[in-house]
Amino acid sequence: MIEHAKYWQDKALGGVEILKATFVKQHFPRHVHEGYCVAVIEKGAQHFLRDGAEHTAPVGSIVLVNSDQVHTGRTATEEGWSYRAIYPTPAELAPVIADIFGPGVEPWFPEPVVRDPQLARGLQVLHCLLEQGDEPLHCETLYYQMMGQLMQRHARMRPRQLLEKGGSHWAVAKVKEYLQAHYADAVSLKDLTDCTGLSPSYLTRLFTRMTDMPPHAYLNQVRVSRAQQLLRMGLSLTDVAAATGFSDQSHLSRHFQRIMGVSPGRFAKVC
Repeated sequence: MIEHAKYWQDKALGGVEILKATFVKQHFPRHVHEGYCVAVIEKGAQHFLRDGAEHTAPVGSIVLVNSDQVHTGRTATEEGWSYRAIYPTPAELAPVIADIFGPGVEPWFPEPVVRDPQLARGLQVLHCLLEQGDEPLHCETLYYQMMGQLMQRHARMRPRQLLEKGGSHWAVAKVKEYLQAHYADAVSLKDLTDCTGLSPSYLTRLFTRMTDMPPHAYLNQVRVSRAQQLLRMGLSLTDVAAATGFSDQSHLSRHFQRIMGVSPGRFAKVC
């Protein structure tokens, strides 16, 4: 298979992020998405880390990753893998969630890989219609139908221990706050220990255990997220790199491609 990726924000769905891709050598590092990841495997198989465990998604299965949940991604076969993915944020799914779980709830997908042929087929049809730019009413209707079925069949209320994980510790919250405020700077571990008063080794272990990624990976995630925002505002790649703490455009492109699966230049053309 030949690697390619097509990313867009769909106007018919109010800007929901969509990706159609084939990857062979791409190896996504630990990263998160603002929205849920709902992906149907069309060819090959995907191997990925979620919930601290390794999973394999074969053809026809649906990969589910929760909003802001750390995960990875790579091929599980020599040929690579092809998939169609939708990344709706909890806010974008709020009407569907409220109908099923009630208002103010953020559901959780407990299973990383599910086999639901009827739903997988429906998601593929929806994705193809969005790619073809079909009638907005048709796309919207099918989108809410598919998301409703997905939530009813495979989502659950988030367990309390998972609500507490990843940010309830005061030091982790403080480090996150610092990195989100200083992502454009050359942040050192000493900066983080100074703002928490903890030792470098303990702070690194604590942060990694609570968030499933080390501080430098979290910083790169923040930088790439901010880069997406600036690219949507029309800033040049050079300006975006300078504004987000990357040393140059090449540095930005390398991290952006690794996390997003598409280059910042291609992202800028469709966002």
